[in-house]
Amino acid sequence: MKVVIISGSPRKTANTQVVMKYVFEYAKSKNTDTKLINLSEGKIECFRGPDEEYNEDTQKAANDLMNADVWIIGSPIYNSFFSAAVKNLFEYVNYKKTAGKVAGMAILAAGNIGFIDVQTLITQLLSYFRVITNPKAVFLTTESITDNAVSDVDAQNRLKTMIDETLELASKVQNN
Repeated sequence: MKVVIISGSPRKTANTQVVMKYVFEYAKSKNTDTKLINLSEGKIECFRGPDEEYNEDTQKAANDLMNADVWIIGSPIYNSFFSAAVKNLFEYVNYKKTAGKVAGMAILAAGNIGFIDVQTLITQLLSYFRVITNPKAVFLTTESITDNAVSDVDAQNRLKTMIDETLELASKVQNN
C-alpha cells in the first residue's frame, strides 16, 4: 500500500511540521512505502493552470498523490480555513485518478476553535476527489507540542489510532 503524508503548513518552523513528521515516522513503521510531502519546503509551485510547465518537485508531489492509496493530511487552521498551500497542492491532482483512495487528517490550531469547520472543508475537498475519509480526524492545539516534538501522550495516541484506523480502512477498501 502506498501512503503519502502531507504536512500542509507553508511556514518553515511550523508546528504542523512537527506533528506530521511524527505521523510520518509512525506511518512508516506500519507501512514502508510511505512518503512525506512537506509544503514548508517551498518546492511546490503556485498552480497556474493545467497547460503550464511545472518544476520536478511539483510534478513528483502530484504524481505521488495520484499514485498513493492513502493520504494523511495535516493542516493548520488559518483564518477559519485549512492552509492555502494544501488547496494549491490539490489543484494538481486529477480527480479521475483518485476514486477509492482513503484519507485521514490531523488539524492543528493555537486554540480550541474551528476544528469541525476545517474538518468539514477538507472532507468536502476530498469528496470532490471521491476519496473515502476517516471520520475520526485528530484535533490538536499547539499545547501538545514542546521543544519541536509531540509531547502530549494523549495526542500521540490519538494520532497513532487515526493512522492505524485509516490504514485498516484502506486495507478493507483494497480487498473489496
